[in-house]
Amino acid sequence: MGTVSHMKLIGVDVGGTFTDLVLTDTETQTISVHKVPSTPHDPSIAVVRGITEICQRTGTQPKDIAHVHHGTTVATNAVLEFKGARAGMITTQGFRDVVHIGRHQRPHHYSIMQEIPWQARPLVRRRHRKTVSERLIPPHGEVLTALDEDAVRHAARELREAKVEAIAICFLFSYLNPAHEARAKAIVQKECPDLFVTTSHEVSPQYREFERFTTALMNAFIGPLVRRYVTNLNREIRNMGIGGELHIMRSNGGVATTQSISELPIYTLMSGLAAGILAGKWVGELAGRSNIIAFDMGGTSADIGVVTDGQFTESSARDTFVGGYPVMVPMIDLHTIGAGGGSIAHVDTAGVFRVGPQSAGAVPGPAAYGAGGTKPTVTDANLVLGRLDKDHFLGGAMPLDAKAAEAAIRGLSKELGLSLHETAEGVVAVVNANMANAIRARTVQKGIDPRDYTLMASGGAGPLHGAEVAKLLGIPEVIVPTHPGIASAMGLLTTDLKYDAFRTAFQISTNVDYERLNAGFGAMEAQLLQQLRQDGIDSATARIVRYIDARYVGQGYELRFEVPAGKLDENSLTKATEGFHRAHHNEYGHSFPAQPVELVNLRVTANGPVRKIGKPAGPRGVSVEAAQLKRGAVWFRTPQGMQSFDTPFYRRSVLPAGTALPGPAIILQEDTTTVVPPDCTFRVDASGMLLIRTA
Repeated sequence: MGTVSHMKLIGVDVGGTFTDLVLTDTETQTISVHKVPSTPHDPSIAVVRGITEICQRTGTQPKDIAHVHHGTTVATNAVLEFKGARAGMITTQGFRDVVHIGRHQRPHHYSIMQEIPWQARPLVRRRHRKTVSERLIPPHGEVLTALDEDAVRHAARELREAKVEAIAICFLFSYLNPAHEARAKAIVQKECPDLFVTTSHEVSPQYREFERFTTALMNAFIGPLVRRYVTNLNREIRNMGIGGELHIMRSNGGVATTQSISELPIYTLMSGLAAGILAGKWVGELAGRSNIIAFDMGGTSADIGVVTDGQFTESSARDTFVGGYPVMVPMIDLHTIGAGGGSIAHVDTAGVFRVGPQSAGAVPGPAAYGAGGTKPTVTDANLVLGRLDKDHFLGGAMPLDAKAAEAAIRGLSKELGLSLHETAEGVVAVVNANMANAIRARTVQKGIDPRDYTLMASGGAGPLHGAEVAKLLGIPEVIVPTHPGIASAMGLLTTDLKYDAFRTAFQISTNVDYERLNAGFGAMEAQLLQQLRQDGIDSATARIVRYIDARYVGQGYELRFEVPAGKLDENSLTKATEGFHRAHHNEYGHSFPAQPVELVNLRVTANGPVRKIGKPAGPRGVSVEAAQLKRGAVWFRTPQGMQSFDTPFYRRSVLPAGTALPGPAIILQEDTTTVVPPDCTFRVDASGMLLIRTA
């Protein structure tokens, strides 16, 4: 770990339109924020430019930076756009087509016209899937057929000649005994030293061969791209003279070193999105709220996650998909839809008015950006409605083109036969409804009442829409954090190094092999502590948490419960299993405490503490009068129809703590604009957060 004179941290989150940065000094608790346009063709360009500029703006010496925490969308975009590496696969003879056949479960059960992602867009083409003779058998992975090492060499040479960039090795029952996969990997690396090589037991040592194989193939598919990106970015940061470490956000809500990410890039699939949930948890703690719906709306998409009693949950194996492919790695439970400031409003071929998921992105962007965009977007609609100030977008650093925005919306209004302002409000209403429906899917459909939660509106566009989305859901309160436009970047600085280990170990609660159970947990804990030591973390400061994935005998999917540290015995395990019964009751409305429980997977999570962002300083505002920048016409829909309101525009940095005012109001700051509708009120709390009451 680098030695630095000051503990300064940088968080960098790459979005589809902007790259957000936050720099904090953990000694003085000062926070500085910055945004630069993203560079989709090479995200590292915007990252390096942003770090350089925020250091120059704050007078920070690069050598004084202790950590750079980075949320990246490189892996996610590679999957969603299907622009990964040409990959190969070596698998057990007879199982070449497991990743094509799947489970005979279609994404849409009753549709005869649908796309099956793993068949329509295979991560590895069939011609690049090779088989070799080998076989292990349960329950402990005994060798039935030895590995044909010559066949592995031959397969590796064929794949090399086919010019693949990565190879995944996926053998049956390797989660019980990884010996064959490990030996095959050594052979392949010797034959193909320049290729990215991965194995299924390293990526996801769990049963369910279709999901495990697909997860390993995805690691190979994105591996070369992510490894190049992380390696290049790490080199650029070193060349800048930064004295600290680069850490990458993982899908589980923790950060990891670049070396770890280079080996297992699949753990970054929800990298940037996970940071938004962490920001919601942190903001909730600062505001004294334990139930938070994190709503992060950027330029391209909206990310939604739920924090209950101060904790977020991980996705279960039955509903963890990325780009339509099943993925068995730890991920925070969140949901993303194509709804952002750049989302394009259009009438589809069936004559239906839609907003998104297509986006104008960073280039050319909305028409209002004046960069050549002509299609009507959500940003253009907000500008036409007066909810954005064309002279104070990004703190005035990026003036908006009001005439271009109006021309884009007017073209749509002619197509719809509506007035200019009715069309603009329609764009906003449709995108708000899309986001409210997405929140219902993560709350109401899971038995959660959103009215018991506070909505945290973040992202560059979240505060523009947060109050109206909350009203659609009956949520009584909206929190807008002090720097909502870079909330995900701040979320990056609220977490620790975090690693997971897991393995399948089928046992029944009425007949547990405690020696095997304790040995499994012990081996995983030792593995994770060794990883933390390699990262410079003292094992004594690490926090270890153990879990078991379990189900009732005969069920198909598992629920997770925590088990205590130390040696497990019949009494401690029986008591811990009560957590499974509670989880089952919460999930399904009933439980069967007298029934035996099948223990399926063992899991261990290790957290290594690193310095984090502190509590932000309170507002230094002078008065409401000094904060008011101007008054202007802002359009809202009322029961009487579209109506223009003479609305005050406030500079947030000048609003003092304790301010309490009615809507309508527009609150301006560098990284976002907050809209308070006419029938809402807002106040500024002691920490500087805006609290909007919608009911």
